[in-house]
Amino acid sequence: MHASPNPIEKSFELAASRCTDLTPLVYQRLFKEHPETQAMFRSQGSGLVMGSMLALTIEAILDFAGQRRGHFRLITCEIASHDGYGTPRELFIAFFAVIRDTLRDLLGDEWSTEIAQAWDTLLVDIDALTGATG
Repeated sequence: MHASPNPIEKSFELAASRCTDLTPLVYQRLFKEHPETQAMFRSQGSGLVMGSMLALTIEAILDFAGQRRGHFRLITCEIASHDGYGTPRELFIAFFAVIRDTLRDLLGDEWSTEIAQAWDTLLVDIDALTGATG
């Protein structure tokens, strides 16, 4: 594994060295901070849906924070899809913060100022992309 100069990518690389599957950690946090989201997932097969949703979200985050080759457009596509499900935009955006907070807790002392600032900027940029506020 190479060390990435991109702080967002670096945060995921460091997390991968500590945890083989972020899915349970991310969704435990999501359900704790936003209990209303638990009802949005059916009981049968939801683990696969959650894992797939997280994987696609991470791919979009990495592209959005990096070279923007097109995968990040999934974010705007999914905002429309989630609108159709009745998911509030603020809740959709909260998922990105939940991922950040999960990584921050997992990284502990390796969560640097540079990584924190990159994530803060990323969340503001995603908010602007989706039109969640303003």
